[in-house]
Amino acid sequence: MFERVLSFLRDLPAGAGARSSADDPRVAASALLYHVMNADGVRQDVEWERFKAVLAESYSISGAEVEALAAAGERADNEAIDLYAFTSVLKRHLDAEGRKAFIGLMWEIVYADGELHELEDNTVWRVAELIGVERRDRVEARQKAAAHAPGARGTSSDE
Repeated sequence: MFERVLSFLRDLPAGAGARSSADDPRVAASALLYHVMNADGVRQDVEWERFKAVLAESYSISGAEVEALAAAGERADNEAIDLYAFTSVLKRHLDAEGRKAFIGLMWEIVYADGELHELEDNTVWRVAELIGVERRDRVEARQKAAAHAPGARGTSSDE
């Protein structure tokens, strides 16, 4: 399933042309991943590296392309007034399985530093609600990410 989602994400159109960055699914995904990374107010190097790795893996890009997409996501998030602009784009471009997998990617970013902060948890919850991912699927994705994060700690109201 994860490979299918990565394949789908790779096939999403790039932001070139008439499409504004707000409507570019790659920028929308990058902005949401950036947003959850900064939800707790602390951006650690390990989180930044995982963020860029997720972008590189998801879109089969490297080097300057990763840096450009990361910067575009950061800019878009900093300019946004809410998450809806990004979630609506992803909801239009991802099927149900793709949306569930995207929530899994968000949890990977959350657990990159081995901790779960309540603001990160709340951000993933809000994004999941906006893109139509069920609570059960969100919790399952969180548990999977937590299991792969050695030394992870923190609790969630979902438990």
